[in-house]
Amino acid sequence: MSGGGLLVAGTTSDAGKSVVTAGICRWLVRTGVKVAPFKAQNMSLNSFVTREGAEIGRAQAMQAQAARVEPSALMNPVLLKPGSDSSSQVVLLGKPVGEMSARGFFGGSGPAAEPQSGAVSPGKALHGGRQEALLGTVTACLEELRGTYDAVICEGAGSPAEINLRRTDIVNMGIARAAHFPVVVVGDIDRGGVFASFFGTTALLSAADQALIAGYLVNKFRGDVSLLEPGLEMLRGLTGRQTFGVLPFQHGLGIDEEDGLRVSLRGAVRESVVAPPVGEDVLRVAVCAVPLMSNFTDVDALAAEPGVVVRFVDRAEELLDADLVVVPGTRGTVRALEWLRERGLADAIARRAAEGRPVLGICGGFQALGEHIEDEVESRAGAVNGLGLLPVRVRFAVEKTLARPVGEALGEHVEGYEIHHGVADVLGGEPFISDDQGHSLDGCRVGDVWGTHWHGSLESDGFRRAFLREVAAAAGRRFVPAPDTSFGTLREEQLDLLGDLIEEHADTDALLRLIESGAPSGLPFIAPGAP
Repeated sequence: MSGGGLLVAGTTSDAGKSVVTAGICRWLVRTGVKVAPFKAQNMSLNSFVTREGAEIGRAQAMQAQAARVEPSALMNPVLLKPGSDSSSQVVLLGKPVGEMSARGFFGGSGPAAEPQSGAVSPGKALHGGRQEALLGTVTACLEELRGTYDAVICEGAGSPAEINLRRTDIVNMGIARAAHFPVVVVGDIDRGGVFASFFGTTALLSAADQALIAGYLVNKFRGDVSLLEPGLEMLRGLTGRQTFGVLPFQHGLGIDEEDGLRVSLRGAVRESVVAPPVGEDVLRVAVCAVPLMSNFTDVDALAAEPGVVVRFVDRAEELLDADLVVVPGTRGTVRALEWLRERGLADAIARRAAEGRPVLGICGGFQALGEHIEDEVESRAGAVNGLGLLPVRVRFAVEKTLARPVGEALGEHVEGYEIHHGVADVLGGEPFISDDQGHSLDGCRVGDVWGTHWHGSLESDGFRRAFLREVAAAAGRRFVPAPDTSFGTLREEQLDLLGDLIEEHADTDALLRLIESGAPSGLPFIAPGAP
């Protein structure tokens, strides 16, 4: 096998494309195939920093881990980070190049992105805001991966049958056509209507696009598969295409998806299914569900700890029984501050701090806990007062900080990654994260209020345990961190579970043929086709 590939599309957003792509990558690498993930264009507030300092979607970083390769900007050349309902920051090949309206990016005739001083002109990068102008860039990235790996498993976005966007599509059938990749369409049967979704998705595509739709994959099925088989046979009769597998519903598989408010390792938004505590008490963590919340995956490592209950909250009274309040990252720090104040959460957090009850701010949350913000870049609101809980003044810089730092905190090794425009001037308090000489690297602490720009720091097991011991002591809880919880091991177990789902419930021989040889010839056209 050399340079083969497959596109995993979906009937809808959140059909399971990300986890299916990861599962295929893990299955392939376990069979000895050198494989890489790819997503031409991602829209997400959950991002990651590669070792080269490039920003990509966290889903692609997770898929790279599933493939046991180092993530790179080639795997996600275009990342859109929403800043409002109508505009996003455009990250091209790992670097931000400007803000752009949805009409300008997708519509082709809208205005070019607004340049950031000192950045590559997005007007040049995007040729006046036309998304299709990026097709050459993304296909070049894909071809470079194909030259390096035996196989590339691509993830689509939304649905390939979004006929209003097909002309400018570079992430679904646009990239499949350019690379001559076969397409498997994933449908979430738990939502209902999966047969209509499979048929309708196919029937809305042009004849040339339909020729690449090799078949379907049913996701999140509950019950006896034999009850589904008559429908699958009828679907094959109607479309001439096979179903490559029926994946059973599996709890706890939401790992590093694009967006969707959930604790990835432990289930639902307001309830976390956790193992029994090691000590006498559980520890309750309330995460403020701020607008434009980014990298909420930071709290996954807390949710992985036996006896830690993590929930996302949006009301002040929900902080009353919390042992730790987390103000997470956000793409809009000033907007998050307004939201916290409007909902009474700001006052509730200030009362907690005055009472010596633990509060943690991460990235934008750290900035919000400070005294003062000067923002002429993100919100352009100018001077804004923070919550005043940490002696920090923040100035938003045009250039984004993208880094993979390493340090020490609470006597333990800690690693993380930074993605922020805000530059913090720490005027007091204690250093939070330091180098091995004790010099401050990031953040600060005042009493039981902590703040740091470092995402992912809680994935460092020793540091997380030390932090939770401090939280438990301040909260007066007889909580004891489990001595052997390894977040990395848990993540690997989940990725292996995804690989198992593909290996045990999909037609892997047929998938291998698709990856090696492409879509079968002679697939029938389903009327009416694209309008």
